[in-house]
Amino acid sequence: MMDGKGRLGSWLLGVALLAAGAGCNQSSSAKTAPPPLDVVVAPVAQQAVSIEREFTARTEAVPTVEVRARIPGMLEQVLFKEGTEAKKGQILFVIQQEEYKAALETAKAQLAKAQADLTRARDSSVIDRARANLAQRQADLEKAGADVARYRPLVEARAIPQQDLDTSLSSEKVAAAAVDASAATLKDAQLSQRTQIQLAEAAVEAGKAAVIQAELNLGYTTVRSPITGIIGKVMVDQGNLVGKSEPTLLATVSSVHPIYVDFSISEADYLRLASRVRLDPQGRPRGERTPLDLFLGNDQALARKGHVVFVDRAVDNKTGTIAVRAEFPNPDKVIRPGQFARVRGVVEQRNDAVLVPQLALQEQQGAKIALVVEPGGKVALRPVVVDERIGDFYLVKSGLEPGEQVIVEGVQKVRPGMQVNPVSKPAAKPGA
Repeated sequence: MMDGKGRLGSWLLGVALLAAGAGCNQSSSAKTAPPPLDVVVAPVAQQAVSIEREFTARTEAVPTVEVRARIPGMLEQVLFKEGTEAKKGQILFVIQQEEYKAALETAKAQLAKAQADLTRARDSSVIDRARANLAQRQADLEKAGADVARYRPLVEARAIPQQDLDTSLSSEKVAAAAVDASAATLKDAQLSQRTQIQLAEAAVEAGKAAVIQAELNLGYTTVRSPITGIIGKVMVDQGNLVGKSEPTLLATVSSVHPIYVDFSISEADYLRLASRVRLDPQGRPRGERTPLDLFLGNDQALARKGHVVFVDRAVDNKTGTIAVRAEFPNPDKVIRPGQFARVRGVVEQRNDAVLVPQLALQEQQGAKIALVVEPGGKVALRPVVVDERIGDFYLVKSGLEPGEQVIVEGVQKVRPGMQVNPVSKPAAKPGA
């Protein structure tokens, strides 16, 4: 059993050991303190960027013409290969022609008869005879008047009987009546000739019209391509009756070079593009054209670029979009109407855009935030308002300044106020 001195010595030894142990722990803790955490940062860039949009579209062939039979008849010949290119004016179909050739000959014969009738109506011999007869009657009247003038003084002088004067007066009246009758005959002959000439001229014009119509009908038996383009399948087989009750659709021809693409853009995008898609009355762009890329079934843009050639008159109030048509060269005629496509183009150019990598942004209570490494290596939280996304970047409206370092890797390991060691990451280009 220990005495008092032994217990006191043991207690002092325990305190010394505890103190020594605490000192060792503090020294060990000081030696193993962790260094600042490494985080990967990227700079907030400022540069010129192009804001692009992609629109769903459909290809259209303009013009597209339906080839129809304009007259009734049997389809005798089909003179083209379906799916090939037809040239403007190329003969595609032939409708039976014999009936229309006969009708043309009949119309020509009727025209010749009408022209002969007109020649006869213009013959002035009847008028000349009536005029000569009137002149004769006027001469007879003058002679009768002269006889009366000569006989009157002789009767007064009782040189001749009164009966001779009376006979002369009667002859004068007969001659006057004959003059009136001849004048009426001449007037009637002239009126009759004018009427006959007008009727004959009308018959000639009708005959000419009949010939023209017959020639047209005969021409319609040869059906030609109205445009240069790709011709589709034959809708009516050879030997069938066509055009009996209505113009029969025979085939369809579509011009595919250039090819047109129809799509709709939002009102906001239209306002951005308005200065570059506004056209003058001749359909030419008022300013610089915006080149467009066309994608068909893959992510490879066609080599030839297009441009806007039409903007609709109004915005659709149901969809809030406006219809646009673009034109693309298609010399190899690979693109056909009715294909689904995508059109991509620049809607706006910003010269001093501020860009932040997408990896630097996080969602917090419905807002976007970024962690910034300030000078001295301390982490700060910044609320960020962004606009457009361009590739792996966002356009910054507010919250970040060009040149600031934002954390893009290691975001989950740090908190605002922590001391970190920033490791730079090469800045990528937007859209790369």
